[in-house]
This record gives sequence, C-alpha cells and structure tokens, in this order.
Amino acid sequence: MTDAPTWAAPSPTGPVHARVRVPGSKSLTNRWLVLAALAGGVSTLRHPLRSQDSERMVAALRALGALVDDTDEGRWSVTPPPGGLVGDTDVDCGQAGTVMRFVPPLAGLATGPVHFDGHPSARTRPVGPVLAALRALGIGVQDDDRGTLPFTVVGSGRPRRTLGDDHEDHADGGGDGAGRTARPVPRVPIDASASSQFVSALLLAGAAYPDGLRLEHVGRDVPSLPHIEMTLEVLARVGVQVERPTPTSWVVRPGPVDPFDVTVEPDLSSAAPFLALAAVTGGRVVVPDWPAVTTQPGDRMRTILASMGAGTRLSADGLVADGGPDGRLRGVDLDLSEVGELTPVVAALAALAQGPSRLRGIGHLRGHETDRLAALVTELSRLGADARETDDGLVIDPAPLRPATLQTYHDHRMAMFAAVVGARVPGVRVVDVATAGKTFPGFDRAWERAVATSNIGGSGISGTTGSAG
Repeated sequence: MTDAPTWAAPSPTGPVHARVRVPGSKSLTNRWLVLAALAGGVSTLRHPLRSQDSERMVAALRALGALVDDTDEGRWSVTPPPGGLVGDTDVDCGQAGTVMRFVPPLAGLATGPVHFDGHPSARTRPVGPVLAALRALGIGVQDDDRGTLPFTVVGSGRPRRTLGDDHEDHADGGGDGAGRTARPVPRVPIDASASSQFVSALLLAGAAYPDGLRLEHVGRDVPSLPHIEMTLEVLARVGVQVERPTPTSWVVRPGPVDPFDVTVEPDLSSAAPFLALAAVTGGRVVVPDWPAVTTQPGDRMRTILASMGAGTRLSADGLVADGGPDGRLRGVDLDLSEVGELTPVVAALAALAQGPSRLRGIGHLRGHETDRLAALVTELSRLGADARETDDGLVIDPAPLRPATLQTYHDHRMAMFAAVVGARVPGVRVVDVATAGKTFPGFDRAWERAVATSNIGGSGISGTTGSAG
C-alpha cells in the first residue's frame, strides 16, 4: 500500500468559513439506476453521482442490455432493453458493494449466465445471503459455496408478468375473487445481519419476478436500517407495492416499475467530513441543498455533532455547521448501528475530543471495503491515540497526536477520516487519497479549497465551493 502516492493533508491556520457543494448520493443514484433498468420506459436521473461506484453500476446495466446515456453530467437517461435483460456477459463490480449485491437479482432475470468479479479487496466481502435467496427463487448460482466474488448467476430469462396476468396474488395462496387460484408469493429467508444491502437487493428487483417475493430476515439485528427505508421510499415512488407484515419481513407484489424523472439528493455522508471540518476548527461550513426530510443516514451527522458540542441548523442556504469554541469537542457514547458509514469521520472527531468515546453497534464494519474497525485502530494508534476494538465497536481515548503517514486501504471513508485528522494535526500525509473518488470525485481538491478559507478570516461565509457534481 505504501507504493501509492501520498497527499499532504492541509491544516488550516484558523477557523474555516466555506461553502461546499457535495455530489449526488451514491446510495440513491445506484438504487435509481437499478429501477430504471426494470422500468416500463425511459427514466431520467438529474444530478446523479458520477463516481467509481456509479460508473460500475452503469457498466453493469449496459452489460445486461440497458441503454444508459450519461453524456450530460447533470442529466442521465436510462432505456431498459426492449426484449428483457440479456446474459452471456461479465460484470466487473470493482469495489462497489451495491453492484455486487444489487445486480445479481437482475442477472437472475436475464437470458443466460452472468459472471461477476471485482477488485481483489472485494472478494472478501460477503454476498452469500443474496446468492442463497436467488437459489430459493429457483435461480442457478455457481460460487463454489464461497458466498463471495467471483460467482456466476445463471439467468432464468423469465418474463415479468403484467397487471393482467393473475396480478392479485396473496401470500396465503388464496383466490383472486374471479374463480382463479392466485399463485403464492415465494417466501425467501435471508440473513441480513451483515449488511442491509442484502435486503435492498431483493426488494429492488422483487416486482420483476413473476410472483414477487416475501423476504424474511433471519438472524441478528439488521444494521443500517435507514438504507432499507430509503429503498422502500424509492420503490413507492415508482409504483411498486411493498407490504411489511413485521419489522423484518417484506412482501413485494409483482407488477410494473413506472418510468421516472428524479433529482438525486446530495450525498449527506460525503458531506460529513466537511461538517467535521467546521467542528474541529471552530469554523462554519455551509452545505447547499440539504433536504429538510430524507432517508439518508448521513443526516444523523447533525445530532452527532450536537452531542459533541458543535451545532448545525437548516437555513435557506442549506445546512450550516458551526464549530464550538476553539474546535473543542466532547467525548461521546454512541450507537452507530444505523449509520455505520459515518464511523470513520466520527472516530476522527473522537480522537480530537476532550474525553474518551465509545462507538457501538458497528461490528458489521469488519466486512466493508476493508475491516474498518481494525483499520481505524491501526491508524489511530499510528497517530498516538489509544484506540481498541470491542465486540461491536471501538473505544477511543484521546492523547496528544503526532504526524504520521496514514493508510486508506482502498476505502473512501478512511481517506475522509485521514483528512479530518489532518485538519488538526499538521504533517499528516495520506496514502492514495484518490480512493475517495469512489463516492466523491475530486474530494482532495474540494478539501483543499475549504481549508484555504481559514486564511481569509472574518465570520462570513466565503464563496468557496467544493463541487464534484
């Protein structure tokens, strides 16, 4: 890893006063792309995220026969293949968890085998529960029982049913009131305790299967539940009927997916390091277009900052984050089970706080782009902090931090963690900061522009913009 170029993380000379426009949400962009490939006509995404992850998704949909016109940065159109999804193709997932988990259920509808592989670091990430669910639906899967990349999904080529074809299915297999016997909705057990993406993957494609599906979680608590709520919201917007008999079961009715024209919200998790920048410098950062109501887990950063002594408020300009006096922050005890993606930035804040912190409910982060808990302990220790793992999280005791060269492990969130630490610890260097381009292309340049506002002084908001889409 040390052969990659290093970036000198800038340290501001005073409070930052920046306006930072973040790119579109990765989670929403890739969910909308999947639905567009199943829709009954041309769909439009406005202000989508163009990043490594979304480009992998676009390439995957093209491999399955969809036409994606992304020549206009601010407006993409997707035309589903008129004859249905096609197989006999390869999908390169890169490091994109949404591609390796959301696309296999689409491949199960394609005509012919679809081979999936990705970056070597992605071959340890779990996808077995999705593959097991496909088998339960009668789809062929070849993975040598590894439950990881590489694997092949042998598409059934089954057509989607229309509303006229026995559409009033009942989970109990009852009649439809017209003398016909409705086919039962297939029950599919799934252990989603390692990732909520397993549930979202099946929900997104469920309406395209001839009988829909009934998904039932079996196992420990599902992490990152807000991401499932996000999936349910986008499905409702395209006319897909989903019922929730229990908090951990979902019934997706078969039927059409309406074509759509949507504007993608900004990625609130990608905004988190910039909000943290205001907090650790005692400055102010404005993020335009922050939604007043959202299912994005990144919105939780507002309450996290408040618990640590910083402030945020919604204004006509967007979300305004104000740091406490001299960037002083309190240690915290937080359950981050629903917002695990914020953990690296929160860990950086905890290392810079006055008092110990405990971050709980995040054991599932051991299966992300890297083992994020081990990576955070290693890099915090390199800086001189006292950090240790627990069964479900981290304990961080602040200590005087020293300059260090920090690794990113091909993980975009670790690059953001390192940038936040570097804002308070002069001399920090970051290996392969470009890995942040997975969700925020040009992150390093946007960060440098924001930090540079500390040289301007004053209490107003500068016109500095870190725009990447």
